[in-house]
Amino acid sequence: MESFVLAGGCFWCLDAVYRTLRGVHDVVSGYTGGSLPNPSYELVCTGATGHAEAVRVDFDPDVIPREVILDVFFTLHDPTQLNRQGADVGTQYRSAMFFEGEAQRELFEQARERAADWWPGEIVTTIEPLGEFYRAEEYHQDFFAKNPGQGYCLAVALPKVNKIRRSYTDYIVA
Repeated sequence: MESFVLAGGCFWCLDAVYRTLRGVHDVVSGYTGGSLPNPSYELVCTGATGHAEAVRVDFDPDVIPREVILDVFFTLHDPTQLNRQGADVGTQYRSAMFFEGEAQRELFEQARERAADWWPGEIVTTIEPLGEFYRAEEYHQDFFAKNPGQGYCLAVALPKVNKIRRSYTDYIVA
């Protein structure tokens, strides 16, 4: 089992997408990249903590390749938007990959280079060392499945889930 920690806008979207993939065993929404210990959602939303909304994706690389996990990341959000995703604005919504060790950093750099061929404009995704990862409040875990009729889920998360379902059909859970 391996884990990647990725941030690309609201963690509800990343969580929803990665849960649809075969070989993904767990997705945990949380906060990382800042300096405040044990931040709350309310504090992270202010943008003052330095933390990003992120997900830890635990997956089996024998079932779903590392490169697919990372290519999905660059497909499901716009990595050319600095400190925002659509209407979600602030450093807490930045595009970032948090690495553990040199091998992960290299994988992340290779994925960012691949994505540069897909996106017009400059990729602004940062690659940062993983510090402490703080699990978000329980109501954020698997938010999309628990709140399928919620406005944000319908308007923002569902189109991302559907895009990944169309683009990565070989890896979608039946």
